[in-house]
Amino acid sequence: MSELLFKHFEVTRNFLLKNVDGLDGAIVDVQPEGFNNTIHWHIGHVLTVAEQFMFGFPKKSTNLPENYMMLFATGTKPADWQGDVPSVEELSRQLKEQINRIKEVPAESLKERLATPFLGLETFGEIANFATFHEANHLGQIQAMKRVIEAKA
Repeated sequence: MSELLFKHFEVTRNFLLKNVDGLDGAIVDVQPEGFNNTIHWHIGHVLTVAEQFMFGFPKKSTNLPENYMMLFATGTKPADWQGDVPSVEELSRQLKEQINRIKEVPAESLKERLATPFLGLETFGEIANFATFHEANHLGQIQAMKRVIEAKA
């Protein structure tokens, strides 16, 4: 089970990275009508949330700058961004580094129970599985936004 879970995570991440690396830089900060955020935000959000789920960011992980919570956490939006905002290229680099760290998570840790259930999930493995779902969901948003933006150009 654990090997399969990490494989799904890796496949999802690689597909996300393929899409991110193929983006035209001119569209990543466009917020099309009907969408709450930009492609740039979605990329940073996937990175930040995966770091929260898999490594306890920002309290237990220092692999990302702390300001990523103010930029990319649920409920944030680019209209409120202040200070240093990492480029899509930087986020892509961090996504690649992060998947390597995720693949090093010990399989036995997936059985660990969470101190507090999250969305009905009770183990670290369930959270890891949800992280894969979350990432795929945002990949779909990125793909949809790209098509809408390019159709208007």
